[in-house]
Amino acid sequence: MGIPAVRSGRPSLDGRPDTPFLLDRFGRVARDLRVSITEKCSLRCTYCMPEEGLPAIPKDELLTVAEIVRLVSLAVRELGVQEVRFTGGEPLMRRDLEQIIAGCHEQVPDTPLAMTTNGVGLEHRARALAAAGLHRVNVSLDTVDRAGFAKLTRRDRLDSALAGIRAARDAGLAPVKVNAVLMRETLSGAADLLQWCLDEQCALRFIEEMPLDADHEWARANMVTAAELLDVLGTRFELTAAGRADPSAPAETWLVDGAPGPVGITASAPRKFGDPCARTRLTADGMLRSCLFSDQEYDLRQALRAGADDAELATLWRGAMWNKWAGHGIDAAGFVPPERTMGAIGG
Repeated sequence: MGIPAVRSGRPSLDGRPDTPFLLDRFGRVARDLRVSITEKCSLRCTYCMPEEGLPAIPKDELLTVAEIVRLVSLAVRELGVQEVRFTGGEPLMRRDLEQIIAGCHEQVPDTPLAMTTNGVGLEHRARALAAAGLHRVNVSLDTVDRAGFAKLTRRDRLDSALAGIRAARDAGLAPVKVNAVLMRETLSGAADLLQWCLDEQCALRFIEEMPLDADHEWARANMVTAAELLDVLGTRFELTAAGRADPSAPAETWLVDGAPGPVGITASAPRKFGDPCARTRLTADGMLRSCLFSDQEYDLRQALRAGADDAELATLWRGAMWNKWAGHGIDAAGFVPPERTMGAIGG
């Protein structure tokens, strides 16, 4: 569980134009880097983690602070990356998170550094992370109903998650964005979650459940569609479609009661959010992934520790992105979910 099916050596660069950027064969350029820094998590969300957690990555296979800083710096300075987001598992499970943030901020001070977190324990570290150079956070929160939260996450930690969100806002990590995975069992509370986010001045985005759960129970028939969500929210709020400010952004937005704070909805299908994707991903054990749903990985950690210079690492990274898939293929009849789950890949 959580082990990738394919690890490759050198990707083909045949036909690739001479450009420093992370271009793929379909004309897309990756400018958003997602860096997973751990497989550990303080929650066990049913759509992400098995109840016992993911298999531990051996300590000597986990990227070090210095290695993460070097790769982030390379991505920004040589490959055209414009934003970096740290993910997990749960990033707060790394005690050296502040050092990672500070090191990256020192090397690329003009690049926005963000983090996706479940918020548990964030109240104790928000100010230190902001001081280290973190710019903003996305907090995963699917419901504000305590019993529902405990059932979905297998942990009774709602109070800590809410305190973390408020602490992030107070520390200046704003705007705080809340990500909610749209589940059948939490649909009835979607309007309550939206109201809470409006009251707390957080930007809410609903995300359709993706086939990346560790228990492999995802089924198309069980998915809540964007249309269903809009119907539920529409019973309490007046929603006005606002489209996408950025064509590569996965979420479509709606204004709420004409207010400036919109709600976003990311649909994996049938809107095919992967088609305009501008992301590149690095796993906690140093594997480079061009697509969330592809098991094709390239071992940057091995190259890094074998003494590869920045030029060699950049060439490997460019080749990986040049061979990126056209889309996620979820709608295809023969779609097979990737071996790694969301918790092992990084959100």
